[in-house]
Amino acid sequence: MSAPLTPTSGDCQLQSFVPVSRDFRRNFLLACMRPSGRVRDTGLVPMGERLRCVIVDDNPDFVDAAAALLERQGIEVVGFAQSSSDGLRCVEALRPDVTLVDIDLGGESGFDLVAQLHGNTLGATPQVILISTHAEEDFAELIENSAAVAFLPKSALSGPAVREVLGLLG
Repeated sequence: MSAPLTPTSGDCQLQSFVPVSRDFRRNFLLACMRPSGRVRDTGLVPMGERLRCVIVDDNPDFVDAAAALLERQGIEVVGFAQSSSDGLRCVEALRPDVTLVDIDLGGESGFDLVAQLHGNTLGATPQVILISTHAEEDFAELIENSAAVAFLPKSALSGPAVREVLGLLG
């Protein structure tokens, strides 16, 4: 019997998440499910319509909670990475419909990763959404000049919000 996978640096993780405290998960999910006025929860999406997503974020607690929320809301989280180099490999290997990239990847810049993803595409240009705990205004010019399709604050991240910025909500 093999040991369960846990996130480590140096590779792309597939659907394997580090357990987080019940309080962290509950507080994060409650914050994410608050109505934002912009997006309404459309409920579960049929399997044939599920978006495939990769999350690039250096915080495994956030990845775990975000993946659980997105999965419940019809977005299949097919993998995640904790660094730019791992993110590049993960996106190239898995070819997701959308990639969520944290602006601050520890000592690395999510903006640099977005530029690399758009420069290294072998097929269709990836749909990238920048995410952060920082306010959009803090990075407005960088976000505008990036190849990302949108920015979402981590507190507003949800399946319907991702679909909205991709133009998939009716």
